[in-house]
Amino acid sequence: MSPYTSGVSTSRELFTLPINVDPNVTPDAPEHAQPVIGLVGMGAMGRMYAKLFSEAGWKKIYVCDLPEKYEQLKVDYANTPGVYAQKDGYAVSRSSDYIIYSVEAEFTDRVVAQYGPSTKVNAIVAGQTSVKAPERAAFDAHLPKDVHILSCHSLHGPTVSPAGQPLVLIQHRSSKDALTLVENILRPFGSRFVYLSYEEHDSVTANTQAVTHAAFLSMGTAWASASSYPWEQGLYVGGIETAKVNLALRIYSNAWHVYAGLAILNPVAGKQIDQYAKSASELFKLMLSGGSGSLEDRKKFTERVEWARKIVFGEWSRNVILEEDTDGTVPFAPSSLSSESDLDSPARRQPILLSASILDRFSLGKSNYSKIVVPPSPILGTTEFPLPSSTLAPPQTYRPNSHLSLLAMVDSWAHLGINPYTHLQLAATPLFRLFLGVAEHLFQSPTLLKSSIHSAIYDYWHRGDDLEFVIAARGWSQTVSFGSFEVYRRRFDETRRFFEPRFEEAGRLGSQMIKAVMESEVRREREEEKNLRGGIRV
Repeated sequence: MSPYTSGVSTSRELFTLPINVDPNVTPDAPEHAQPVIGLVGMGAMGRMYAKLFSEAGWKKIYVCDLPEKYEQLKVDYANTPGVYAQKDGYAVSRSSDYIIYSVEAEFTDRVVAQYGPSTKVNAIVAGQTSVKAPERAAFDAHLPKDVHILSCHSLHGPTVSPAGQPLVLIQHRSSKDALTLVENILRPFGSRFVYLSYEEHDSVTANTQAVTHAAFLSMGTAWASASSYPWEQGLYVGGIETAKVNLALRIYSNAWHVYAGLAILNPVAGKQIDQYAKSASELFKLMLSGGSGSLEDRKKFTERVEWARKIVFGEWSRNVILEEDTDGTVPFAPSSLSSESDLDSPARRQPILLSASILDRFSLGKSNYSKIVVPPSPILGTTEFPLPSSTLAPPQTYRPNSHLSLLAMVDSWAHLGINPYTHLQLAATPLFRLFLGVAEHLFQSPTLLKSSIHSAIYDYWHRGDDLEFVIAARGWSQTVSFGSFEVYRRRFDETRRFFEPRFEEAGRLGSQMIKAVMESEVRREREEEKNLRGGIRV
């Protein structure tokens, strides 16, 4: 079948449409030999790409936004080398050899239908949306047959350095030369190319983002519904609470459509968000029945948490996070491999998050941090560290809570059959690494997890917050099921307004935290790669 008529090449080698410039061109080439790079849509990601292309030395970068933004766009880029503002997408499409649509997923079809037919013959077209199903449909429907379709997606936000981050390339309908040219155009970013299909992309992004976004969106909505900044009242301060708070606020400081597109338009995401709400609700019911019921009722909650931990993180006998040493580091217990398959176990990697005491440097609140202890319990076993009995009043020092949001996240992964480590090195965003790191920190520490289970069953001071969280999770699931961007935006903005006064501080601390964790992750991955090359099993 001809790729020109089908819209999809059954064999990439068969697609022999030429391109307009030398595929091996570099930014050092004379201006006349360089491709014209077009950007349709100048939101945060479009502007990031324009900046990176300019800094790389590409000399012909044509950009456009809505027609009413043209005059401001000219002012914004008057002194940026190589960047030229255009009135609209027609001017960009008919002139550019490589075109990237960087528009909201909701409007992709409309924008491509308007400007796509004007695409220059033999040009290469890409989309920079976070959900590819509607993008693919728009490109197949509206682009001429004599152009290449080779899409992309930088898996990080506009404030994160692209160096070392995954950059997905999707060779949907393009030649080998087209791929070579796109790689050369994007290579100065310093990103790591990941080659996927449209379907693989949406599956990967759903698996790495849908549940985790739902978790932190629900946290923020719960806190806003309670009309309190919990870290200012001695609640949710210290250790992994620092990461949870900073990540929730970081999401709400971003544009709502970034999350709405993935949730509503990704065909895989809705099911996952619904399961997250279901997990939160069912775990909360087990908490209530366990706290007021029999020993058997309490075992049901514990057994479900332990089942999810085993499915997602494996056996305790492999690697577990230990108590912090006096220098603030968190060591790993020695490995205990039972089979060759254990080499790929998630428990064999070093933890993502830094130690609790280091995380405290990025806290919005202040806490007198103390180590976690677990009281004797017929469910959890005994320990030599006694803990004062529960009170209705929240403690003034750091103390375990139910961590319902994280328990539900791992429970939903287990029910959905998602191994969050599968795509960690392949295509994980910095935020997903942190999302997973928070859950990993709880579930890979026997003491922390036992404390969470005990608090969920026996403590009452956080029950009101947990109730708000379950309601919020259900609300977000229903919002996504409606399929309405307007309903999603209104719900998002309601919470955003509550946290807006704290965005500047949270953004600064959150960026510092992400930078510290990502630097640690880069060092870890380099060390693991080095050890694997040397035949060392760590």
